[in-house]
Amino acid sequence: MRNTLDLSRAEWIKSSYSNGNGGQCVEFAPDIATTAGVVPVRDSKHPAGPALVFPVEAWTSFTSAVRSGAFPAI
Repeated sequence: MRNTLDLSRAEWIKSSYSNGNGGQCVEFAPDIATTAGVVPVRDSKHPAGPALVFPVEAWTSFTSAVRSGAFPAI
């Protein structure tokens, strides 16, 4: 079974961790989390491309780890 998530009206927000010179840009749509229980994530350089979809709990754990410095800088 495959569910389709309509992202045509999603309000995308660019991550504050994305740099401002056109590279490494990640956007997420928190408004979808409120209604669907998942957080879509996409590459802002390719907005018509695919979005990855994560359960809210997984996204929250990931963003908490990023904020706490759990991942080394690349």
